[in-house]
Amino acid sequence: MDIQLKRGLLEVCVLKALQRQDSYGYQIIKDISAHVKISESTLYPILKRIEASDFVTEYSVEHNGRLRKYYHLTGKGRRRIEDFLIEWEEVMLAYQFIRGDEDE
Repeated sequence: MDIQLKRGLLEVCVLKALQRQDSYGYQIIKDISAHVKISESTLYPILKRIEASDFVTEYSVEHNGRLRKYYHLTGKGRRRIEDFLIEWEEVMLAYQFIRGDEDE
């Protein structure tokens, strides 16, 4: 899979994982791994990127004597998921064209 396409898909997967509730890195990986393979070394740069884009905010909570960083989906992040779903419809049309499905 093209690296840029995969990066975009993973970003939206992370946003989607946060749509249900605020979460932290390890839990995000567990939530997403059932659907797509992702490692810590892949996740944390994505979290930095989507935070820089204002799709998420972060805050810390003490857990077992240590601070755990949680991520919260913003309104802009929710709109990114909605935009992705609209864009994906266009991708599927191109996919169907390439496969030759328009003839059926």
